Amino acid sequence: MSWVDRFTTPWRVLLKEISAFGVVGLVNLFIDIGLFNLLHFRVGLGPTTSNIVSAGVATTISYFANRHWSFSHRARTGLRREYTLFIVINLIALGISSVVIAFTYYVISATDPFALNVAKIVGIGIGTVFRFWSYKRWVFPAHPGVVEPAQAGTAD
Repeated sequence: MSWVDRFTTPWRVLLKEISAFGVVGLVNLFIDIGLFNLLHFRVGLGPTTSNIVSAGVATTISYFANRHWSFSHRARTGLRREYTLFIVINLIALGISSVVIAFTYYVISATDPFALNVAKIVGIGIGTVFRFWSYKRWVFPAHPGVVEPAQAGTAD
């Protein structure tokens, strides 16, 4: 393998991961926001409860889509281990999203659909950066011996 291949291959893989993760995220964003709006504004559940339910459904769909598409080339470390870590990471991201929604609703009293949806999107955005990094690091680790993009410049 030439030095050019060693440098560009990890970046191509990273680009594939980011783009697939983005598509999965976009689909789940619509599922999450749609279900949140349905549960809160139509069914009448509270905003935090609606957020937890909608995020739970989107998280489960997201695990399988990311495992079988975004990170399909990475090591398989067992469904129980991966899904448990995936849930823990998503609970942290859900906490981020819920804090933003609760702050918007309860602290600044912005209770209209526009304000709550902006809060939901901001919370999801912050959580997304955390999730991508965490999935790569802990949930779907690289196969042993695979050079990650951050290490590509140090490979001989």
